[in-house]
Order: sequence, then C-alpha cells, then structure tokens
Amino acid sequence: MTVDTDIFVTEKELGKKLYRKKTFYTLVIEQEVLAKDRAEAGVLLSDCGVDYSQINHEITETKKGVETYMVDANYTDSGPTEYVGQVVYADDEFAEENGDVEITNNLREDEGGRININERL
Repeated sequence: MTVDTDIFVTEKELGKKLYRKKTFYTLVIEQEVLAKDRAEAGVLLSDCGVDYSQINHEITETKKGVETYMVDANYTDSGPTEYVGQVVYADDEFAEENGDVEITNNLREDEGGRININERL
C-alpha cells in the first residue's frame, strides 16, 4: 500500500524512512467590538473568530525536505465578554459640536450619557 504524503521521492532516497510528527500549538485571538451592551457584544463576537480557510499549509515552513502533511484548528475554550470602555465626547469644549469622540475607561459599564470624561476623575 502506498503512503499518502507530499514528500517527493526519487531513487536516490532508496532506503530512507518517512517520519511524521504532530505538534500542537495554542492560538489566542483577542477581538474587540463596539456594541450597545454586553449581550449584543457577545452575539457579534460569537459570529467572528478563526477563518478556517486560512488554516492551511501556508502557515508552516517547508525546508530541508520537511513537508506539511496536515494542518487543523479546533475550538477549545473562550473567556467572558469583558467591558473595556465607552465612547464619549472628547475633553474639548467644541467636541460635541465637532463630533470629536474617544473611548474612555473612566465610566462603569452601567453608566452612560454625554459625560465629559474629566468629570469622573
């Protein structure tokens, strides 16, 4: 029975042995999204993640006769959706008029409104 491999052999490799090894890597992806609340953020984030079509032989090195036989990725776990900050008007007297905004972490998740970020300091 012929072995399924991407290794090209010629008569000069006669007597050499084919070896294969699986190596497991941990991939961490941290994504961010603007949403009206944690529930919406959770839905939006769950719709994104790994583009499995990109998990292929191109992420590996091929050199010194080593060829990649198989590449795979599997979901194992995720952390909670965490609040990071809120979009507010910038600390500028013309910010509202000019539409100048920024993201601040000076507000709790349950706070909102048109707060000048320096009011919370």
